[in-house]
Amino acid sequence: MAKKTAMPHPAPQQESVMDYVQHQVTYDGFIGWVKWSVIGMAVLMVVLYVLINP
Repeated sequence: MAKKTAMPHPAPQQESVMDYVQHQVTYDGFIGWVKWSVIGMAVLMVVLYVLINP
């Protein structure tokens, strides 16, 4: 029989903490992009309405 004993597992390493600053920057960028997209679409709809409906 084998005389080797099982090696215990190494202690789990704690994962790096979430980068909340980068997360907030990304979220703010996304919200800004959505806001300006909605504003742009509203302006486009008004312009198209004025051009199509004389």
